[in-house]
Amino acid sequence: MKRIAEYRKLLEITPETDLGTLKTIYRNLMKECHPDKFVDDEAAKAEAEIKSKSIIEAYHFLVSIAPETKAFNEEQYTQTITTSAIEDYSYKGQTLKVVFQDGSVYEYFGIPKNIYTKLNNSSAIIRFARRHIFNSYTYRNVSKQSA
Repeated sequence: MKRIAEYRKLLEITPETDLGTLKTIYRNLMKECHPDKFVDDEAAKAEAEIKSKSIIEAYHFLVSIAPETKAFNEEQYTQTITTSAIEDYSYKGQTLKVVFQDGSVYEYFGIPKNIYTKLNNSSAIIRFARRHIFNSYTYRNVSKQSA
């Protein structure tokens, strides 16, 4: 959740910002700080490269968790979480990364340590995740499903 807040602050948006507005804000920020604008000033160009990379990363991340993106991919996501078993998972800084046997990889944000501990101690990990994680936390697809 900290990363989400940092990215929203960087792009100066709210959780209610829609994809169209996000895209407009992103384009305007990139116009302001694009490295090609600083042809004669190497220090400013280097700084602009760093800032533009941060803006690009923030934009792509926020697009991946946007309600419109989730709605567009809902059918695939629902199929994955209901029919595919968990192959592997890892937890770091309230982010749970789940690898499914169908090749999909999702990250879930804001997972409290106690929920992760319960998941880890569960005799039926997939059932616990379906009931308590998959539709309860902000998530994003971090890799394409293999064909």
